[in-house]
Amino acid sequence: MRAFARLVARADGRGGTVLTELHGETPLLLRQTPGDGGVATVHVVGGAAGPLAGDDLRLEIDVGPGAAVRVHSVAASVALPGRPGAVSRMAVRAVVHDGAALHWLPEQLVAAAGCAHLAESRIELAAGAKLSWRDELICGRYGEAPGGAVVHTRVDYDGRPLLRQSLAVGPQAPGWAGPAVLGGAPATGSLLLVDPSGPAPPASVEGTVARLPLAGGPATLWTATAPDAHTLRAHLTACGE
Repeated sequence: MRAFARLVARADGRGGTVLTELHGETPLLLRQTPGDGGVATVHVVGGAAGPLAGDDLRLEIDVGPGAAVRVHSVAASVALPGRPGAVSRMAVRAVVHDGAALHWLPEQLVAAAGCAHLAESRIELAAGAKLSWRDELICGRYGEAPGGAVVHTRVDYDGRPLLRQSLAVGPQAPGWAGPAVLGGAPATGSLLLVDPSGPAPPASVEGTVARLPLAGGPATLWTATAPDAHTLRAHLTACGE
């Protein structure tokens, strides 16, 4: 299955945000829901199971100057096996202009047994843009070993590299559960906060939560591991407060 979705937001000139384009195809269906504080809120609704191996899903987001968008999903995304040797792909590209804000806060990606999934995110931020970008990966459903999943995140700020991050889990990723990567934890995630209004806090490690200021911009990357999805979400939610 191939699907393409696109979200375009612009400031309405009255302190709010209007969605000038909202297009989706099954299983990437976009639905606007009530927002607050001038922030437009969109939920991604999965119109079919998956992604299944062989699926190619793409989402584009464009947030114009002064606009603000919050993107959620209504449920976790469960990567499932499909055709032998096939890979499922989910690619997100976002452009956030000067004075704009994007809050990407979907539910978790679950790497089910037997899957082969690639998640790629590319975000381009203008100077003065704000970003909250959360990624959460659950290694297998309850009681099962995970399939193969690779998560790539690339972020540029003002035309310069800010973050290049990649994580691979599953049978084709040797050592992924070892102490140098997840240390046996079945849930992991990150939260990238970019805010030009103030300096990034210093680096720190508390338990399984690490805070790292990034050199390429006014940004902080939080990473965490946890024994389950609920605990992971609690860790990352606290990081954004």
